[in-house]
Amino acid sequence: MVVSTVELRNIAGTEAALGWAGSHTVVVDRPDGKAGGKGLGFNGAQLLGLAIGGCYCNDLRYVAHDLGQEIGDISVRVTIDLEGSPLIATKADVAVHLEMTDGSDPSNLINKAWEVCTVANSLRNGIPISLANC
Repeated sequence: MVVSTVELRNIAGTEAALGWAGSHTVVVDRPDGKAGGKGLGFNGAQLLGLAIGGCYCNDLRYVAHDLGQEIGDISVRVTIDLEGSPLIATKADVAVHLEMTDGSDPSNLINKAWEVCTVANSLRNGIPISLANC
């Protein structure tokens, strides 16, 4: 089993949070004027979209490497639909444009990477989430 842990702490003097894993960081905040937010970082829906799209970009590279293929340009757009109260994500649409360096059709690579995309598979299958007061 592989385990991945991230941590978040408030950023002094703001109502935003700094999240990190290893030496990588991200700022999390609400839009300017929303519940004390200053728009200093990504909101939850944006982070969800980045998680889906970022994971998929990585999986495109993993699959290409395994198949001995070289990718040129990758462009991925993720659109998250939100509804209700409390607000929840109801749909995510992923659009990808991929160019192979040899000009070949990328369809097989696009589909294979989608089949193994950790975040997309986790969301499709659902995962238990627990909360502990530390």
